[in-house]
This record gives sequence, C-alpha cells and structure tokens, in this order.
Amino acid sequence: MKLIAGPCVIESAELLDAVAERLVAINRRLGTEIIFKASFDKANRTSLNSFRGPGIEKGLQMLADVRSKWGLRLLTDIHEAWQAELAGEVVDVLQIPAFLCRQTDLLAAAAKTGKTVNIKKAQFLSGADMRYPYEKALESGATDIWLTERGNAFGYNNLVVDFRNIPDMLRISPTVVMDCTHSVQRPGAGNGTTSGNREFVPAMALAAKAFGANGYFFEVHPDPDRAKSDGPNMLRLDDLEGVVESLL
Repeated sequence: MKLIAGPCVIESAELLDAVAERLVAINRRLGTEIIFKASFDKANRTSLNSFRGPGIEKGLQMLADVRSKWGLRLLTDIHEAWQAELAGEVVDVLQIPAFLCRQTDLLAAAAKTGKTVNIKKAQFLSGADMRYPYEKALESGATDIWLTERGNAFGYNNLVVDFRNIPDMLRISPTVVMDCTHSVQRPGAGNGTTSGNREFVPAMALAAKAFGANGYFFEVHPDPDRAKSDGPNMLRLDDLEGVVESLL
C-alpha cells in the first residue's frame, strides 16, 4: 500500500520538520513508509494574490533537507516540462497535476527522469480516459506509473467522486491512489480561494479501499485553518495516524 502525506505547499522549514517528524513516528509505530509530499510552487492557485511557495530552487533544497534529516522518500508536483529534470534530482516521485494530465511534453519530461510518475486524473476525465496519459508516460520511458483519483467537476464549486473510476484505472495501472483530501474540495467556493469539507476525508479513504485503491494521498497540516493553501480540505496532522491505522 502506497501512502503519501504532507503539506500542500512549502510554507517554512519549521512546518516541513513538524510534519516530517510526525510521519517518521507513524512509520515507526505502524510499520508503514509514508512518502513526504510538499509543493515548491503552486502554479494553479485561484487568485494571483494567493501564496505559491518558495519557488523551485529554494523549495527543492528544503525538500532535500527533509530527506537528509528525516530519511523520508519525497514527492513533489511539477507544472512545466523544464522542471522535471531538476525535481527528479531530489525527489522519488514526480506528480503531474490533474489539470495538466494531458500535457504531452510534461508527461514525457517526467518519464525521462526515470523516477516514479504519479498522474492525477483531471476533474473532466473518466477513469478509463487515463489510459492515454498512462500510455504517453509509458512510451516516453517511465517504468513505474501511478494514477490518482481526485473527483470530477460537479456543476460549479463542487466535486463528486465516482468510485468506479478506481477499478477502471486498476485495469490500466497496478497502482491507483485515492487523493482523499483534494476530493473533498469546493473549488473556488471560498471567495477567491478553494473551500472544502475535511470531515469527509476518513470516509473517502475507506470508500476508496472498498473499491480496490492501493494508495492514499493526504495533505496534512498541524493547523489547517492557518494553512496558506487548501486549508479547508486538509487533514489535521494529529488525525493522520488514526486514518492510516483504519486503512491497515
């Protein structure tokens, strides 16, 4: 079972250390190997004024420091093809954001690094449609490709999860991850920011397991209400261990 957790965006070294320390403790207690996730740049924020992160140079150095200090495997997302090689020198998994999962050059650049490529399903695609992004990455040289479910657009400012997408994607890739936090987003519903319903995160995880998911993605924060990105749908760091334990 693949487990991914971490803050939405790199806010500070102190935040990264606080989350990493907790992940190490959970791994030790539960025998898991949670991969640490954080973004160096959130290029798809709702508003131009929203916090984006420290940028690629400083952000990748901060992620490298997490690996050096805490020994965790790393995942980060990339938004442009030129970022793949640089990020691939630091992290174990390159993530393709949902809105960009059909971007051929981005998929090919990620694949050519030799790193695991995690492709998030767009809010406008079915699970079966993910065959094509998967094939682009595979034919570009990737050998380990994950697909991630994160819900579909449901009218305005809302998402709905069709859990049938999970078995559909398992016919394409052996690893299908449920993004348990982005799936409870209310996109753009927070007066220029994304809103969400974090109380449904544990149920999303368990429902995905019932449909065969073998990976789980959680954005976590010690104080989500003060997070600089995606706070309303992020899981409280103190609640992560209980959710992981329920999946085990």
